[in-house]
Amino acid sequence: MRYILFFFSLCSLGLFAQSPYPQDYFRKPLDIPLVLSGTFAELRSNHFHSGLDIKTQQREGLKVITSAPGYVSRIKISHYGYGKALYITHPNGYTSVYAHLQKFSPKIEAYVKANQYNQESFTIELFPAAEALSLEKDEVVAFSGNTGGSGGPHLHFEIRDKAERPMNPMLFGIDVKDTRRPMVLRAFAYPVDDKAHVNHATELNELRLIPMSNGEYRVEDIKAYGKIGFGVVSYDQQDMAPNKNGLSRIESFFNGNKSLIIDFKRFSFDETKHLNRLVDYKFWKTNKSRIQKLFIEPNNPLSLYQFADNNGYVNIADSTASVYKVKITDYKNNETWLTIPITGVMSSDVKTKDIKATDHFIYAEQSNLLEQGNVTVSFPKNTFYDDFFIDFSVANDTLQLHEPLIPAQKNFYISFDISHYKSEEKNKLYVASVSKYGKLYYVNSQRKGDVLTGRTKSLGTFTLAIDSIGPSIKPVNFQDGKWLSKYRYLKVKIEDKESDIKSYRATINGKWILMEYDYKKDTLIYDFNDDVVQDTKNNLKIIVTDNVGNSSTFEAIFYRK
Repeated sequence: MRYILFFFSLCSLGLFAQSPYPQDYFRKPLDIPLVLSGTFAELRSNHFHSGLDIKTQQREGLKVITSAPGYVSRIKISHYGYGKALYITHPNGYTSVYAHLQKFSPKIEAYVKANQYNQESFTIELFPAAEALSLEKDEVVAFSGNTGGSGGPHLHFEIRDKAERPMNPMLFGIDVKDTRRPMVLRAFAYPVDDKAHVNHATELNELRLIPMSNGEYRVEDIKAYGKIGFGVVSYDQQDMAPNKNGLSRIESFFNGNKSLIIDFKRFSFDETKHLNRLVDYKFWKTNKSRIQKLFIEPNNPLSLYQFADNNGYVNIADSTASVYKVKITDYKNNETWLTIPITGVMSSDVKTKDIKATDHFIYAEQSNLLEQGNVTVSFPKNTFYDDFFIDFSVANDTLQLHEPLIPAQKNFYISFDISHYKSEEKNKLYVASVSKYGKLYYVNSQRKGDVLTGRTKSLGTFTLAIDSIGPSIKPVNFQDGKWLSKYRYLKVKIEDKESDIKSYRATINGKWILMEYDYKKDTLIYDFNDDVVQDTKNNLKIIVTDNVGNSSTFEAIFYRK
């Protein structure tokens, strides 16, 4: 009888330890050793990274293989973002995603090009029927590239659940060699309430970090009182890459009791913008270093928190001794510990918080309207996370709207009265943000009568700018009147130094041609293999339009046989 009980005990343990994610279902999408430049849920500008960035040995054109049988459920091509992207739905309900592709496999490429020519558009989004593009196991579906917002050749790979939420592909057995512990670079303490202080200060306090011989960390003993939160700057590295990557899990403990757990195994695209509530946004904007806050502030909707006692804050009483610990884990379960010894000392000799009061105050949970001179700024309800005093001033056509140190959850609207401009100038105006170096950047602008409105999510300096010059169009690899019989590609460089490119259209002998736009190189490329050119003498015509409506036209004659 005892042997039977032992057998069932072993079975129960096996079932309990079994992963809820299929381990032998998905294969790696490239037949090379996987080396990552980016990990899942890594902290990026205004979002969490939604997949793995797999290095492609500094080159393009590697075969991309479907991670499991299924069918192509979505294809999207855009100038920015994912560039050329492929979505494959699998029988088990998950979807795999492959982005920044150079091109698709021949049968998918033919399907896409037929639709691009039908719609006369390079950018396109398609949702093929399940039977249109079915895929077998180990089938090549694309070739790796550098399209869209990619900063270098690599493959962006995702696995999404039935609710279209990205999940860490390493949960499914996609393996990457990593024997290194996560690194801790900096540690911080945040006094929260009016009476709280750390080391005699009520402001953000950086703690002196001490690396230990055993690979762990501690900080110099701190003296604190009141409601306190902590934060860390930390990253992970794999064995074969120098990149500073994201973490899998952060846990904090106060006097041996769990305080907070942040688990980065899954998130939704609806919440990814709220990364700016997890990190210290002001510190990031001023220091280019992301502090991950180990406490949950109001209006933080992130689903990453698996446990929170007192929202991760700790309360330090006078004449006490406490220990705060942080456990940081990567995706291969390598872990690092940080220890913060705390002596509770209520001090009257503290530096108080400096709160700058202005004439204008933003209430986060209601709509706000600011008006001065010819400028109106409209903030919808819940544009910001917190209430705050805002700097707001207008001089001529320049608006000073605080500093870009406070994150916005949604767009707000800046409207200029342009009635004092000449009629021929009004159509050339746009709202521009002004960098600290004085450079102007186009803000999405729309005119209605004598009001020009810009839409943005960033505070800062804004002004009215005029763009009266059309885009430039220059041939790269050919000249007017030349024979191009031996050419595979036709290349043209387009630029607009004011409001930037909005659209373009190219034809040969009046027929629309597909020219792929690489915005990183300002280049349009036509492939003669598309077989549009049938005549010996050909008239190429390209019209490029910028964001305020200026258009330029380029025409050239070429010969081909």
